[in-house]
Amino acid sequence: MTKVLVLYYSRSGRTKKLAQSIALGVAKTGAEAVLRSVPSLHNDTDKTSEQFVSKDELVNCDALALGSPTRFGQMATPLKQFIETTSDTWLNGELIDKPACVFTSTGSMHGGQETTLLSLALPLLHHGMMLVGIPYSLPELHKTRSGGSPYGASHVESSDSSLLSNDEKTLAISLGERLAITAAKLKKD
Repeated sequence: MTKVLVLYYSRSGRTKKLAQSIALGVAKTGAEAVLRSVPSLHNDTDKTSEQFVSKDELVNCDALALGSPTRFGQMATPLKQFIETTSDTWLNGELIDKPACVFTSTGSMHGGQETTLLSLALPLLHHGMMLVGIPYSLPELHKTRSGGSPYGASHVESSDSSLLSNDEKTLAISLGERLAITAAKLKKD
């Protein structure tokens, strides 16, 4: 069975909602979605029921969806801190040719979503992973008034709701499907 690691950091829960929607898309293909997080730098959130990722899970996945809230146009420090521990994985080439996608959330429309998506993609490219984005063939990408980009799934918190919009959820599910289908095609037995 194809295994997709959906790895994220989420302090307020919005990025986690995107991760869950991506996992729904993965599951629609019959693949297994493994939702994991990274510890916060603040002790108060480490007491949650989140399951934290292990390096073995990263190495053994067939695909990776990587997500973070936007922090000044970049990924959040807890996720970056985890990625910086993967030098041995990089040296051993353990993620080469595996597909990956990225996702983010922001508190405002122009909060740096696309630069955060790109900052998430950079270490994946260094690992030799192949990026999967959202194609313009999806009508929601044309009509969204909130999150969503060809670079990856995203969410913009509006003043009236922190729930994903229908377009955001559809795009995240579609991205999860596309990632899992690509992983299944590339998987080596």
